[in-house]
Amino acid sequence: MAAAIAAGSAPAAAGSHVEHAGPLLRNAVAELPVAAESPEGYTRTSFKHRADVDADGYSARFEVLPQKAIEAPRMGPSCTLSGCRRPSHDDDTFVHQAAALPSVNMEATVKAAQIDPRRPDDTLTPGAKAGVLLVERALRDRQLLDAKWVDGYFGTATVAAYAKFQKSLGYTGLDANGLPGKASLPRLGAGRFALTHIVDPGGRVSSGRFVLNTRTRSMLGEAKRLLGRELVLEQGSYNPGGDPTSAGTHDGGGVVDISVKQMSSATRTAIVRALRQVGFAAWVRSPDQGNWPWHIHAAAISDTDLSSQAQHQIGDYYLGLNGLANRGPDDGPKVTIRTWEEYQRR
Repeated sequence: MAAAIAAGSAPAAAGSHVEHAGPLLRNAVAELPVAAESPEGYTRTSFKHRADVDADGYSARFEVLPQKAIEAPRMGPSCTLSGCRRPSHDDDTFVHQAAALPSVNMEATVKAAQIDPRRPDDTLTPGAKAGVLLVERALRDRQLLDAKWVDGYFGTATVAAYAKFQKSLGYTGLDANGLPGKASLPRLGAGRFALTHIVDPGGRVSSGRFVLNTRTRSMLGEAKRLLGRELVLEQGSYNPGGDPTSAGTHDGGGVVDISVKQMSSATRTAIVRALRQVGFAAWVRSPDQGNWPWHIHAAAISDTDLSSQAQHQIGDYYLGLNGLANRGPDDGPKVTIRTWEEYQRR
């Protein structure tokens, strides 16, 4: 092509218009030979990691390769990654490096997803902005969230968008509750961000005649240890429609009702305090507040199996409210609010 241009042009005189180059270039391009397109030399199977097998918008290399390291990467300051040995993208050789992906603190992100939708303003949840922004950008790029909501605030629009993403993966019910979960969040972040501080509610287990998850069972066990006494459950988790007065809070995981029969006011308060210390949003409920007997209601903060109603109770607890429909002031003992994971690290 350079030869054709040289043959059809002469040095431009001083002051000549640059537009003169347009026809010369078009003439040169027109003189180039055109050959029929041929796929010779291209083998699709050579690019096995480029296929979007599950049709979720991300090729297999973004989903599988971060998990295929033969030698695990090293994590440095600010969650930077270095080292590792993994298969290359498109062949069977090995790459001795790690992509420096930004990180999402799952604990902080889940906390924001519970609190932000209940806020009366646009205050950001401390420590959550960076991770929430990464989640929101991923949702935006999947055309699930309008760009105007990419602001680091995990409000109702972001919760709804995340629920749509979960449903796009085939999840239903509690698995599509809008809270970032251990299964769905890595799929959203494949090739975009890594996860730290993972929250896992664990599997479902029986506790007498009730069902809990392992995280909730561990939290109750620690509360019992602090109190030096047993706690008798009146209602467990994963109990949709089991008690109409519960308004759906027990439909998901992390929520229990505890009997207070023959307990003094001081004992009831002591139990609520212990439950709060280990990571529950907990309150004493009285017949004056609703159509129910005296009991203690407790919801495990940041349990990713929470029903939407229980999510709202957690958010209200952080905002100093009582977790009831009237959104009155918190009437329980004042303690430092911690998640179960934060309690274990204290």
